Amino acid sequence: MGERTRRGIMKLGLINSAWVQAGRGTAFGIERTKAIGFDSIDIFADPLDTDVKERKLIKDTCDRVGLPIISVACVAVGLVDFNPSVQHFHVQRVRAYLDMCYMFEARNLLLVLGEYIWRKEVIPPAEQWGIAVKHVRDLGEYAASLGLEIALELEPFELSLLNDVPSMARFLDDVAHPSVKANLDISHLVLSRQPPSSIADLKGRVAHVHISDCDGKVHGDLPPGRGVVPFAGYLDAIKDLNLGDAAVSIELEYSPEPAKIVEWVEEAYLATDRLMRAAGLRG
Repeated sequence: MGERTRRGIMKLGLINSAWVQAGRGTAFGIERTKAIGFDSIDIFADPLDTDVKERKLIKDTCDRVGLPIISVACVAVGLVDFNPSVQHFHVQRVRAYLDMCYMFEARNLLLVLGEYIWRKEVIPPAEQWGIAVKHVRDLGEYAASLGLEIALELEPFELSLLNDVPSMARFLDDVAHPSVKANLDISHLVLSRQPPSSIADLKGRVAHVHISDCDGKVHGDLPPGRGVVPFAGYLDAIKDLNLGDAAVSIELEYSPEPAKIVEWVEEAYLATDRLMRAAGLRG
């Protein structure tokens, strides 16, 4: 693994929400992910909505086919709600996600924070920012106790707390916990008008990468090649981060033809594999 890490070889993964949103079963999605050729998988499942049998099925199936779980995705917009009771619930919910990550032997929790409420006109933005910093720092400490990291997603929306590289860097500075890092989503960077050169500002603080395409205007999560994302520059910049064998995970949402989800995923795999090989990120 040392030689692979020095050469910058990364895993190619898939977020299993592609299968879930197309109505395919848990085991089917995991098995097809492996059969298509992926190195790893990310899991989109809420521990409060999935019972112990479903969680065991996920882990057992991944182990059986030899597909390591790298990340678990969690959307927790309530962490920055102005109601303390809502914040408390979501802190406990994220802790449950981290427990599930530990059970899955994952590497990180992909965490999506919320947005500024009421267009920043009622509650001071700095107050919501401070609430987020406090909760994420505390959760980072819990993640560290489990040997995990938290990867914060940059969301390309006007009111998202983390919607560009400078806001991500500032948030990581304020949290100041080594187990709290960034997730880089290439299409989100494009939608946020963040050039490949901006990625260098997060060197040493990136835990995970997402890849998908878009039309340059609207969030799309399309297979690479179906939009306008100039992947080469971003992948070259990611290579310069020296992330070792971290994963580049394909994010596909809402296939236009759910009955053809296998073809949709295969197309995304082949296109991303070509891009990663061209960038020297996959052998």
